[in-house]
Amino acid sequence: MLRLTELRLPLDHPPEALRQAICERLGIAAQALEDFTVFKRGHDARRRSAIWLVYTLDCTVQDEEGVLARYRSAHPGNTHVQPAPDMAWHAPITNGAALAAAEGYKRPVVIGAGPCGFMAALMLARMGLRPLLLERGKVVRERTVDTFALWRRSVLTPESNVQFGEGGAGTFSDGKLYSQVRDPRFLGRKVLEEFVKAGAPEDILYLAHPHIGTFRLVSMVEHIRKEVEQAGGEYRFGARVDELLLNPATRMVEGVRLADGAVIRADHVVLAVGHSARDTFAMLQKQGVSMQAKPFSMGVRIEHPQSVIDLAQFGPSAGNEHLGAAEYRLVHHAANGRGVYSFCMCPGGTVVAATSEEGQVVTNGMSQYSRAERNANSGIVVELRPGEDYPDDPLAGIAYQRHWERQAFLAGGGEYRAPAQRVGDFLAGRPSTALGDVVPSYKPGVTPADLSTCLPDFVVEALREALPRFERKLRGFTMDDAVMTGVETRTSSPIRVPRGEDGQSLNTPGLYPAGEGAGYAGGILSAAMDGIRMAEAVAREMAGLLPAVG
Repeated sequence: MLRLTELRLPLDHPPEALRQAICERLGIAAQALEDFTVFKRGHDARRRSAIWLVYTLDCTVQDEEGVLARYRSAHPGNTHVQPAPDMAWHAPITNGAALAAAEGYKRPVVIGAGPCGFMAALMLARMGLRPLLLERGKVVRERTVDTFALWRRSVLTPESNVQFGEGGAGTFSDGKLYSQVRDPRFLGRKVLEEFVKAGAPEDILYLAHPHIGTFRLVSMVEHIRKEVEQAGGEYRFGARVDELLLNPATRMVEGVRLADGAVIRADHVVLAVGHSARDTFAMLQKQGVSMQAKPFSMGVRIEHPQSVIDLAQFGPSAGNEHLGAAEYRLVHHAANGRGVYSFCMCPGGTVVAATSEEGQVVTNGMSQYSRAERNANSGIVVELRPGEDYPDDPLAGIAYQRHWERQAFLAGGGEYRAPAQRVGDFLAGRPSTALGDVVPSYKPGVTPADLSTCLPDFVVEALREALPRFERKLRGFTMDDAVMTGVETRTSSPIRVPRGEDGQSLNTPGLYPAGEGAGYAGGILSAAMDGIRMAEAVAREMAGLLPAVG
């Protein structure tokens, strides 16, 4: 099989044009092309008047070696035609069931049922190792009811919300399934294939920027849970881990203690908690687990009419079915030395209440698969630095987040309403007393306010400089009535739990820090990929193989 990259066709090309373009690229007759599949499809919209679709394709042709040799001879140094790589995933253990049946076997424990945790559990179960997954929150359907209670009635359930529960924080998001991490082993492809098996739309396998949306994520994580259980794994909900059981002499993990006092013995514990498991991080620090402060970012959610973004990005092609709702990615380096960038952009979505603690306001963005809501929204955030903006202590970033989340709660007037400000007012340095034509989507609702009261001064300064720069790239970005809603603080974990090449904590053997909460991922796809790595690390160690997490 051959892989063709950078094959470009006009936006509205007829279906047969793809086959013709493949034959032209390879210099073969039509009958020599036996089959092809679209591996990836993106678009090039740098010229709005001439938008191109850009394909990566896997092709089966007659006399593959001869075709490849002729292409390389005719195009020396060109790499747009290559043998297709092997993307298969191979389990480190194929006889895990025999190991699990041995006397005295202790099943591996996974803490957290987000993408990292459920993928780790799925891979461990497939290998026959019968993992036990512990989730402090509820099953996803019950969690959805609790989350809607906050959005609709201002009722917060601290253990069941946007941050906690089956599926993790990504369940209430746009469901983006792409990442910029290096992936030489195609673990990202493995994740996407598993998601499709669990009910995700097949287009996530080939779209350059795939997404799934909240409602489809709900059914998908339910399907994965059933598969884990059918393969011998187990889920336990309402099971918050309050203590690691450590050998006093070696600090090796010997199990965990739950909030209800139950003790579970285990020699291998995958720590796949999310970035909001603040009490868990405090427990880890108290028990002496090696942790570091890590940079994160803070800012606001900004909303525009989706039609404004579509027109700015696609011009006369706005609304084309191949393009869908337009996205954007913006970056600016401010004069005060801070990076300002768009984060978790949600086309055709809504801004949602994402707090997990009482008396605080946190925002996030969410979309359904259709991306059909009126507004586009995105985080516009500014980088923060430990040791400069707050003490270089593992828990200091959490304290910093809490302070500004509390300020946002006060500025919103209580009942989890969020402070909001028109872009025109924010740039002019005046509080908003009313909002304009752009209707904010945040529930339970917003209060016109001055966002400078709930953000650090240097963040406000950087945002006021960056927004006009973004206008130069995206016409309409600084429209007066665009709405900024505060605050966006949970962009990533403020903590890293360092691990060695074998995947284990540097000073607590048997603990495998993983995913977004431990500082090794930033989104659904990268977290799920890290879950696979840690499942491999656990399996290799259990089988006595050389540790290598890749």
